[in-house]
Amino acid sequence: MPSRLRPSFFVPVPCALIFALFILVQTHAQAAPVGTLPPAVRAELERANIPADAVAVWVQPVDAKQPTLALNAERPMNPASVMKVVTTFAAMETLGAERSWTTRIATTGTLREDGILMGNVYLVGDGDPVLTYERVWRMFRRLRSLGFSRIAGDIVLDRSALTLPAHDPFAFDGKGLRPYNSGPDGLLIHFNTQELMLLPGSRPQDAVKLVAEPPLAGMEIDNQIVTSGGNCEPWYRDLKASTGQKGQLVLTGSLPASCGSRVWATSPFAPPDYDILMVRALWWELGGTVLGQVKNGLTPADAQVLISDESMPLAEVVRTMNKWSSNVIARQLLAQVGRERFASAANAKTYADMVAAGNDVARRSLAEANIETSGLEIDNGSGLSRNARVRADTLGTLLIRAWQRPWMPDFIASLPVAGRDGTARRRLGDSPANGYAHLKTGTINDVKSIAGYVLDQTGHRYAVVMMINHPEAGSSQKAQDALIEWVWSGMPQAEPVFHEPSVMPWQLHRLKPSRR
Repeated sequence: MPSRLRPSFFVPVPCALIFALFILVQTHAQAAPVGTLPPAVRAELERANIPADAVAVWVQPVDAKQPTLALNAERPMNPASVMKVVTTFAAMETLGAERSWTTRIATTGTLREDGILMGNVYLVGDGDPVLTYERVWRMFRRLRSLGFSRIAGDIVLDRSALTLPAHDPFAFDGKGLRPYNSGPDGLLIHFNTQELMLLPGSRPQDAVKLVAEPPLAGMEIDNQIVTSGGNCEPWYRDLKASTGQKGQLVLTGSLPASCGSRVWATSPFAPPDYDILMVRALWWELGGTVLGQVKNGLTPADAQVLISDESMPLAEVVRTMNKWSSNVIARQLLAQVGRERFASAANAKTYADMVAAGNDVARRSLAEANIETSGLEIDNGSGLSRNARVRADTLGTLLIRAWQRPWMPDFIASLPVAGRDGTARRRLGDSPANGYAHLKTGTINDVKSIAGYVLDQTGHRYAVVMMINHPEAGSSQKAQDALIEWVWSGMPQAEPVFHEPSVMPWQLHRLKPSRR
């Protein structure tokens, strides 16, 4: 009889159910459940005494619509310098990867045959984020080559390209002479930085020799740095800079002899004062003289432009900014993002300055790209802020949107490669994931973050974000590296979810129905 031919354990299963169970098995086999940290990450966080509620994580394949892993992703957190990826996205989206800036030299009056200009020379800034001393030197050298030797009037520095809020370099951490605390400016020359080449002696207490570049006219340096013994890491640990009377730069501390020659940097003056001292020294070194002053001012409409110098394109600017996490470039770019909107009379009344306008433009550019902006506080765009906030899902979605943009190659190329260059060059030492992650890093007290892309060992790429806000955040690098290695390895399941024995689709009919 038919009933005798059918085994008692056989239960007919509809095809739709078979398909659904197959998808369920495959999904659990391939991905960790959303909200579950991989064991290695969880273990490193526990070693660092960091609770899970102080951590936000987002992992998503660049070609997927949903994250593979998300933890506290909707919680706004301080990202430190990872905020620069927001600034980068807004700048690329608003200004275009090909955008550049042009600095000009213009003159008024007439040039006599003996090389005397009966008028003024104007150095006109365009808010260029990467206007180096060498480029300014080249522009003035060209002016000398055109026959200008003596300026009867003034050299006027025009920094009116950017309308900016007041900036206090001491406000963040009290270390106002550190270059990372410099503010933006319409004529930002050499990142407002003086480089100091230090050469230690061969014995302890030997004087450390010093070469200052670029030269700043009239600035006196009181160099009290001496040679010390010991290892070289970190070589700058004992160095301190301060200002003495009448703008004197006082350098104290020690440099280990084992370090050899090193370059240290300070920002002893605000940009308007720094530029005056630098241009005065530069023109003198070129053999030029000025009977008037080197001063800040505006360029008249009838001034004749003689020399122009164009910057590298934005695609290269953001590479410089992100590889070495330049705060001053980030601040400069956020102001440039707001510059066009601020330019009209109506918008100039709406915003107090171009940084405020840049915040608004950046937020709108994200919203127009369908990126969540709730809880977003961009502040100055660099991440060097206690007020800055962003959600992990905002950063994760931003990375996905950037992947879909035509400027995607430039965006990714701007991010440090873990284990290879930039601020991530010392990450993942001998890990097999070394070289497989493009990551922006961010660190301030109580904050440690990463955001970028990880290529797994099978060739699939993921957007990865991890932010930690906790007093022990500085001890979380191993947890971040464990997350990168987990993604690189193909994301083995964080915890077993499907506890039935592994089966293939054609074996589903063998599963016994539940007795409950």
